Amino acid sequence: MDVPVYNMDGREVAAMTIDEASLGGAVNLALLKQAFVRYHANRRQGSARTRNRSLVDGSTRKLYRQKGTGRARVGMNRTPTRRGGGVTFAKTRSGADFRQDMPVKMRRKANRNALLAKLVDGEVKVLEAMDFAEPKTKAFESMIDAVGVDRSCLVVIDPTNANARLSARNVAGIDTVPPAQMTCFELLNHRYLVIARADLEAWLTGPSAKTDKSAKALARSRTSAPGVEGAS
Repeated sequence: MDVPVYNMDGREVAAMTIDEASLGGAVNLALLKQAFVRYHANRRQGSARTRNRSLVDGSTRKLYRQKGTGRARVGMNRTPTRRGGGVTFAKTRSGADFRQDMPVKMRRKANRNALLAKLVDGEVKVLEAMDFAEPKTKAFESMIDAVGVDRSCLVVIDPTNANARLSARNVAGIDTVPPAQMTCFELLNHRYLVIARADLEAWLTGPSAKTDKSAKALARSRTSAPGVEGAS
């Protein structure tokens, strides 16, 4: 598959050849769905809580006398049947864990397959380079418009490229991630992908390319260090 490469003015200056077989050959919807649900579930905090009638602030006084009013008998205003009262079956767990697991090989295949889906739909904009002389939002907006981005966009920016990162932070509909965090979840949550050619080549040949038996050993070695967790 030949993907056009643009400069920052939106002109096509070259073409980049990407092997579809290395990205899965065909879009695997079942794999993408499983991976997307997994990423989404792992972002849940599990901290939702509700209050029962004993935890709601308010008086325990009976609203009015039991008999003689002609109305239905009631108790305090914190009962679940009244607005602002407690919840009948309140959530009181100290923590809920919604995390899901997926083999590292499947995660990486899903990430690469999501890129293939973007390439098939023509939603990947590869830039020859992303060089900004200074942090300037207007220059970044001009670049985005020049390559034909008119919807939500994920821009992959190397952490060392400070000018590009600062230029993109105030643009509506634009989210930025480093190359190591270009995952299935981020790709599918945005219409377009904008990435520099060097960053895309490094991602295609980096750890994400390890989808065989060596992937598990590599992931284990990366997460063995304290405080280190692989993003792929």
